[in-house]
Amino acid sequence: MATIQIISFGYLHAPAPEADVVLDLRRAFRDPHVDPRLRQMTGRDRPVQQAVLATAGIRRTLRATVRQVQAYAAGPSADRIVIAPGCAGGRHRSVVVTDQLARRLRRRGHTVTVHHRDIQQPVIHR
Repeated sequence: MATIQIISFGYLHAPAPEADVVLDLRRAFRDPHVDPRLRQMTGRDRPVQQAVLATAGIRRTLRATVRQVQAYAAGPSADRIVIAPGCAGGRHRSVVVTDQLARRLRRRGHTVTVHHRDIQQPVIHR
């Protein structure tokens, strides 16, 4: 079974990391950053998790990504698969999606490592 590495990131800090699957979460899913109560929090905080997971389409995206990774892992040379969920600042949507993907893939028997590249970056004021 393939080892899976998931790297959350923010497009406004640096380019996307090299990955087999890149998820651009910027336009399709509501940004918790717009809510002043959530802005200073991260995807590790329960209110942010709830806001992201309540966004229409996000759970379907998670299921589809798990299926895609399962397909990659079934390939003849898939020893390591890298997934990179990205949002604007790398503190909210990408963190929640990364943690959710890791949980779902571990339940399916995969070894998963997680790195939140930009979670400690300062909030970007837009």
